[in-house]
Amino acid sequence: MCSTESGEQYLAEEDREALLEVAREAIRYGLDKHAPMPVNLSLYPDALKVTRASFVTLLKDNRLRGCIGHLEATQPVVRDVAENAFAAAFQDPRFAPLEAAELEQLEIHISLLTPAQPIDVESEHDLIAQLRPGVDGLILQEGYHRGTFLPSVWEQLPEPALFLRHLKMKAGLPGDYWSERLRVSRYTTESFPQA
Repeated sequence: MCSTESGEQYLAEEDREALLEVAREAIRYGLDKHAPMPVNLSLYPDALKVTRASFVTLLKDNRLRGCIGHLEATQPVVRDVAENAFAAAFQDPRFAPLEAAELEQLEIHISLLTPAQPIDVESEHDLIAQLRPGVDGLILQEGYHRGTFLPSVWEQLPEPALFLRHLKMKAGLPGDYWSERLRVSRYTTESFPQA
C-alpha cells in the first residue's frame, strides 16, 4: 500500500506545491494525449532538478486509486514525479486507467525517498527488533522476489512482526518465510501534503 507519511522536510513549501502541480498536470496531459508529459527542466528551480527517487500516490474518497514509484534515484525529481504520476493514473496494474471524470476527485500525495541503506540482520527476530515503526520504509529482496512498503503502511500495520509478514507476502514469499539470503534495506521519506 502507498500513502503519505511524515518525515524530515528538505524542500521549501513552494517547491512542494510545484511538484504537486507537476503531478496533476502530468495526469491531465495523459488524459488528453494518452502519453507521458515531457518535462522541460529549464522551467524549474534547481531544487527540483536534484536526482531523487519518488512515489506518487493517488487517493479517491480516501481509498487508494493508484501508486507507482521508483526505489532508486535515476533522474531529476521533477521528471520522476511526472513519470510516476502518469504511471499511477494509467499503468498501475491493480486499477483500471483513470478517467477524466475522476481527476477533480483525486488527492495526490508525493513521497521523496532517501537512498536505501542495507540492514545487517542475523535473524527475523533481529530484524523486527531493529525496525522503527512509522519511520522506516522497508525493501525485501531475494532472487526475483522484491517488495517495499512506504513508511505510511505502519498506519495500517503498526506491529513490526505483522508489517514484515505482509511485506514478505507482497514480495511473493510466504508470510513465515526466512532465509539467510534475504536482503533487507530501509529508507525514509519526505511526504506531502501531510495527511
